[in-house]
Amino acid sequence: MEIGFNMAEALERRFAAVAAEIEEFGEGFIPDVRPADPRFGDFQANGVLPFAKRTGRNPRNLAEILVGRIKGSSAGRFDVTVAGPGFINVTLRPAVLLEWLLAYGTERDLRTGASDLYRNRIVVVDYSSPNTAKQMHVAHVRSMVVGEAISRLFEFAGARVTRDNHIGDWGTQYGKLIYAYKNHLDQEALKSDALEELERLYKKGDALCKEDPAHLEQARAELVKLQRGDPGNLKLWEEIKRLSEDAFEEIYGKLGIRFDFHLGESFYRDKVDEVYAELLEHGIAEESEGALVVFHPDHPRFRKQPFIIRKSDGASNYASTDLATVLYRVREWKANKLVYVTDSRQQDHFQQLFLTVERWFAATARPVPELDHVCFGTILGDDGKAIKTRSGDPVKLKDLLNEAEERARAIVQEKNPGLPDDEKDDIARAIGIGAIRYADLAQNRTSDYVFSWDKVLSFEGNTAPYLLYAVARIHSIFTRMGDTAEIDERQATPFETEQEQNLARKLLDFAEVLKMTVGDLRPHVLCTYLYELAGDFSGFYNADKVLVDAAGTRARRILLCRRTLLVLEKGLHLLGIRTLKRM
Repeated sequence: MEIGFNMAEALERRFAAVAAEIEEFGEGFIPDVRPADPRFGDFQANGVLPFAKRTGRNPRNLAEILVGRIKGSSAGRFDVTVAGPGFINVTLRPAVLLEWLLAYGTERDLRTGASDLYRNRIVVVDYSSPNTAKQMHVAHVRSMVVGEAISRLFEFAGARVTRDNHIGDWGTQYGKLIYAYKNHLDQEALKSDALEELERLYKKGDALCKEDPAHLEQARAELVKLQRGDPGNLKLWEEIKRLSEDAFEEIYGKLGIRFDFHLGESFYRDKVDEVYAELLEHGIAEESEGALVVFHPDHPRFRKQPFIIRKSDGASNYASTDLATVLYRVREWKANKLVYVTDSRQQDHFQQLFLTVERWFAATARPVPELDHVCFGTILGDDGKAIKTRSGDPVKLKDLLNEAEERARAIVQEKNPGLPDDEKDDIARAIGIGAIRYADLAQNRTSDYVFSWDKVLSFEGNTAPYLLYAVARIHSIFTRMGDTAEIDERQATPFETEQEQNLARKLLDFAEVLKMTVGDLRPHVLCTYLYELAGDFSGFYNADKVLVDAAGTRARRILLCRRTLLVLEKGLHLLGIRTLKRM
């Protein structure tokens, strides 16, 4: 049997090859091998039951025939047994576990093994996407950390990834903002905190427009000037964009997030006419009460709920620019998969967008890209409502990140006061920022969750501090061991103790966990795995002495320490979390 990166897939290929030579199976049999409950083995093949049902056979008899042939050809590589009505349990021999760990011993080996998952795919990940002239608040963190983790996972899985920050930088709000900027700007406040002042100005302009129609008319006049390319208003708009993006970059820098492009809504404002024309030409869009809309007659809700792609006053909207964006990404970047990371409230919009793109691209003979909306729930406070400050305002993201570092610094000071101050600061940044990211990623993204500082910064349970400490602990183990570089891993003998075998099997699961995480676009699957891996390592290290006299035993235990460190550090990196060598 081959030692493939994903052992479940390698076993599936082996089972399929054996079954193809058995008359009772013939064509159409899919072994369906997947990780098993550890009580029953390492893997379970579940494909016999559905095959037997389709062909009118006895599933247990078929399973026993297949197992008989497998035993005769496995050459001592694994044990197979039939369970229940026809499930096949597979337990790898310790020598196979050792072969896998020897085969995938570096980050390059892991990357090479994983790269077949999305090889030759060109993926655009659309995330963060804040609105200019507004401060990012705590709810923005989910799109950022989930989007960045997904981008890293796709890259690791072999895809060519483009990160695009589709900023909200165009629209009717600019009339009110420019009007207020020209009449109520506080220059000192702008220098001190640009986004704070811009947000105040928008609120001021909005309030003035609501209380007096004369202000509203002046704001509309400023908007018309901007839309018609007035040099003064365009220059002011560009300055607002620059100030906003500078403030955003400060937060992206803290979180270690980068983008390849920042193509906001304004980039597409001269590209929407092509969209309107093609949708009308192919009978996908229609005029309704002055607006241009799309209905989807085969959809239970959207056959009557319009997807408005041009407003009745002729102005574009989110739908217009989103459609133009899809066309641009496919045409210019050759993307064949588009991923949008936004909150769950936008599910209807993206369902209608995707349905429209599918009909439009099919009608124009363009290749239809794979479209995914990675939606997420809400971060809640102790009261079960969206987290806010005591005054009722949204929690500013920069304040949350700063507080995370401050709280982490206090913990570092308490636990290791002898460290140099600059190292304490660096550790606090890694723990604080990592804790915020991991607290979000460890949740099933579609669920709401309650934010708690005590839980986020705890060194117990499924948290970033716990995993960062596990990594630092393994580094400290190697430091205490001294130079182990000369220990030849090829001297390792097959695993013997229960703890050794549990840890080796958990390491082997990394491949399948990556496949599940990328396939479902749910980073919490990887988080759970890393937490369990750290626990299995702790159980192994507490039970089995590493530096023993027997060369084969010493080599295999050093091997387990090295591979656990490799997988923990790589897994946390894929989640966007910086690791430490000491804490």
